[in-house]
Amino acid sequence: MDGIRRGVISDWCGVLTPPLPDGIRSWLKADRIDIDHYYEVTRPYFDGSLAENPVHALERGEIDTCEFERQLAGLLRSVHGGPVVAEGLLTRMFAGFDPVHDMYEVLREARRAGASTAVLSNSWGNGYPRSHFATTFDAVVVSGEVGMRKPEPRIYLHTCEQLGLSPEDCVFIDDLESNVRSAEELGMAGIVHTGVESTRRALEEFLAPGRRTQAV
Repeated sequence: MDGIRRGVISDWCGVLTPPLPDGIRSWLKADRIDIDHYYEVTRPYFDGSLAENPVHALERGEIDTCEFERQLAGLLRSVHGGPVVAEGLLTRMFAGFDPVHDMYEVLREARRAGASTAVLSNSWGNGYPRSHFATTFDAVVVSGEVGMRKPEPRIYLHTCEQLGLSPEDCVFIDDLESNVRSAEELGMAGIVHTGVESTRRALEEFLAPGRRTQAV
């Protein structure tokens, strides 16, 4: 164990929401999009094969959501082989990502016990539950608002700076192992999120005894 940590930084999608694959599949079904075709045509966005990746540009705020929606919709097809409506595509995509209230409570417990907290999210231009953020976090870092994205080291360092802490002071929680490993390389303690209870227990190991979260 790396010792006592005084800050907790959490991802949003997949940690404070249901798992990303579940939300995406719900959207594909609701929009009647050909699911197999979706995964086939979007694979290059996520396998590192694109030199210029529209997803990365969107996450950094380098292209606007309307342009990305047009690009993505142009790749997709409906279950009947027809076109997919571009306008509002990202809003529909994220419609099912409801708050996981128990995970918010884990972070609020840590904050009430004295830990500084932040959310660090790679944004697709989607809306966020800002009312929940206001009662949970001392800092909010959204990739498209700062021109950086995970797993770039500078966005982790920026988030630590917003809390007035060093990376060695912080725990980072994310559902993507690659993002967690990048944080660990900077000196943070890392938790790969797979569920509320496992994350709560792991977080307790990094917080001082007086800051231990309570079971939800």
